Amino acid sequence: MKSWSLASRIVASVLIVISGCLVLLGLSVGAFTRYEVTERLDNSLQEVSERLEFVASSSQAQIPENGIALLPGVDKRTLAYQIVAPSGNVRLRSQNASPEAFVYPLKEGFHNIKDFRVYVTHSAATPYYIIVGEPTFHRQEAVRRAVLIVILPIVIFLPCSWFLVRLTVLRALRPLVRLQTEIGSRGGTNLDPIPSLDLPSEIATIHAAVNLLLNRLKKALATERMFATNSAHELRNPIAGLLAQTQILNDQLKGSQYGARTLAIVQQTKRISRLTEKLLQLSRATSGVSLKNERFDLLPILYLLIDEYSDKAPNGPPIRMETDHISDFYIYGDIDTTGILFRNLIENAINHGDKDHGIDIHVSSDGFIDIVNECTALDPAILTTITDPFVRGSSSSKGGGLGLAIVYNIISQMHGQMTIKSPIPGRDTGFVIRVSFENFNIIMEKSEL
Repeated sequence: MKSWSLASRIVASVLIVISGCLVLLGLSVGAFTRYEVTERLDNSLQEVSERLEFVASSSQAQIPENGIALLPGVDKRTLAYQIVAPSGNVRLRSQNASPEAFVYPLKEGFHNIKDFRVYVTHSAATPYYIIVGEPTFHRQEAVRRAVLIVILPIVIFLPCSWFLVRLTVLRALRPLVRLQTEIGSRGGTNLDPIPSLDLPSEIATIHAAVNLLLNRLKKALATERMFATNSAHELRNPIAGLLAQTQILNDQLKGSQYGARTLAIVQQTKRISRLTEKLLQLSRATSGVSLKNERFDLLPILYLLIDEYSDKAPNGPPIRMETDHISDFYIYGDIDTTGILFRNLIENAINHGDKDHGIDIHVSSDGFIDIVNECTALDPAILTTITDPFVRGSSSSKGGGLGLAIVYNIISQMHGQMTIKSPIPGRDTGFVIRVSFENFNIIMEKSEL
């Protein structure tokens, strides 16, 4: 599932609401401003017509036919006017007005015509009509400016509001971020309770619940480790005693009719011993012991395991190791658990590999350790589940299917990586396991420095 940020979602949600409200506010204010500006400009047309009423009434006899009043400072934004006879003839007009009546037939009120919005009124003292027109572009320009003056602060406020909302949300979420950091730092090696963080009441219950869970988990892991340690002693000794007795009995009954049965008992007892050992190793691997942060050299462990298996089975497959002139390979973890890890890897190669080809262990200067054995290539479907408990690559192979599960758990808890490939790259057969560790330090031999 794709992860998402609580802070980003809150900021986005708040800004969407604020933006929506501001848009509605801007549209409302813009419409109201346009209405008010239009009304004020219409009032100015009425006021001009009233003043022209006085002019028309005071100079009725002197109004010439199609006269033009030349006014100074007239431009394209200046109001235009006409004094029109009832017949539609223009008696007097400004120089920026057309020689024909703006509106005909004459009807009092406001009219929108091409390039002008005009107001028509009948003179009370004369038979003439007074028409006052305002250029349309001037009116639109005035409305745009008024609306822009109102809307522009709202538009400028949007990025400011984003910054303020984000700052406020991040400050409000700081306790939650601190709690997240503290929870993220908890793991197999750190199960200490989270200290007091001065959290709000909504998060304080989470804090208390996490501390309770950590305490219960710490006790459970301690109990599991104690069980693994105690049961290792309590189970090994009786099984070892049972194996010794069955071997003595087998020697005594060898050659008799009961010899085959006692030999089967000895083999089954050995199988129980191996399975018990693996179960105890799996229990220890999953308990978190492997997360101890101790620095040690890996190469002596590998050499010790190679010597052990070479001595244990001198007729077994040869084990070869190539170190690329590395003198020391330091890693961090638990030395005993790391020994269990590579013991299972070597046993897996011995049990499932071709006895005639042997086992190759390659330690590279890049920090990779490859364990390679020859065998028939495995089905890709098996490779995806081969690290699960009780899963084996071959149903006829020796072992209980726990070795790679133990290895996978230890590697995961040490924050390492493990890759499995079959066949070996560039070949049609074989099986290779590559492991690497998060923190390592390699020292080369002096001759290679």
